[in-house]
Amino acid sequence: MSVAVSTHAERTFSASFMQFATLQFFVQKAIIQHMTEKQWQSFAVFRKSFRKKVTEWNSHAPRLIPLAAAAAEKDTPPYPLKTAVVYNRALDDVTPSDDIRYFIIGDNPGKDEQRAQNNRYLVGASGKLGERFFRLTPELCADFRKNTVILNKTPVHTAKTKHLAALSRHDTEIAQLITDSQIWMAQQTALLHQAFVAHAAPNDHIPELWLVGYAELRHTGICVPYRDALRSAYAEKSAAWEHVFVYQHFSMNRFTIDLNEWRRHHPDADSITALAEIGVFHRKDIFGA
Repeated sequence: MSVAVSTHAERTFSASFMQFATLQFFVQKAIIQHMTEKQWQSFAVFRKSFRKKVTEWNSHAPRLIPLAAAAAEKDTPPYPLKTAVVYNRALDDVTPSDDIRYFIIGDNPGKDEQRAQNNRYLVGASGKLGERFFRLTPELCADFRKNTVILNKTPVHTAKTKHLAALSRHDTEIAQLITDSQIWMAQQTALLHQAFVAHAAPNDHIPELWLVGYAELRHTGICVPYRDALRSAYAEKSAAWEHVFVYQHFSMNRFTIDLNEWRRHHPDADSITALAEIGVFHRKDIFGA
């Protein structure tokens, strides 16, 4: 064998060996992430309670559906209104083997979410933008549909979140339902997130709670009850509160536009740093802390 052929063979072997060694290294280092036992227990309790509350709240459907339809007539094309209070059936797909890294909190279920064939949160245009953002941000180490729990500030459906105010103005009983559902969701979501933070495995990612959409959390917004109940629920849980972040909504790409504008003024920040900084900035603006 000539020296040239021998050298080529040695280099080929060396390169192949290095690729194998590198792959073996990452396989050995890989850790299968999943919920801890206490995290799973907390989730299972929340899911059962949430499903029960939605069934209870749906007793108001005969009053909710015509009110939601009337509110939608002014600015929304006709659509089949099927579900007055929406339980997120995606929660039923969660198993103990799932690695839940983010709690994503939207506003309330819209047209697509309330369809009988869906009854899942963030499945419309906003959800697709959320999926795209997670897919294009590998630093998050998360699949938007697999590694998140998606909830809302209230499960009461309207075509647009602002329509909740119209429902409240026209029916005092429904106004109380919208308020009560927000308070319940805020309190129970906080307990769930706090349990996931407290019982995270050592050296594991600390689960974050993202409030996506904050316009209605401001002083005159319809979601002020949620805002105040959430802040109170974290009053004695400052460690968990540090993992709560507030962002623009995914709808109309506002989340990404806001983030890109932030990064334009902070060009040296990586994606994770930028998300943390802007999330804290908006949190302090909305909650004062």
